[in-house]
Amino acid sequence: MAVENHFSTVSRILAMQVLMAIVVASGFFVSGGFEGAKSPLLGSLVALIPNGYFAWKIYLSRNKGAKKIVRAFYSGETAKLILTAALFAVIFQIPGVNLLAVLAGYVAVSSVFWLALLLWRD
Repeated sequence: MAVENHFSTVSRILAMQVLMAIVVASGFFVSGGFEGAKSPLLGSLVALIPNGYFAWKIYLSRNKGAKKIVRAFYSGETAKLILTAALFAVIFQIPGVNLLAVLAGYVAVSSVFWLALLLWRD
């Protein structure tokens, strides 16, 4: 049963990251329309997609032995880093993307995880 509680915490963090992406993109949308919201939304996706993949990879290993869980953790984290770098490389090829807005979206969504560690102590 402890695994289900931990996954629900991961689900809450991912949901809060989606909410943060919406909030940041909405703020930029108000000030700059769709073109203003595009960059922070793309930056948010650079954080969300690898985090979702990592969570899925760990969730799939939940009923395996300790060595397989550790292997899934390391392979998931490696894939997450590679996916993050690849997504940044793709986004920087898109014309008209604002670098600071991309980073604002990425940092805002990534910071949710760190704030959750401080606020949600079970």
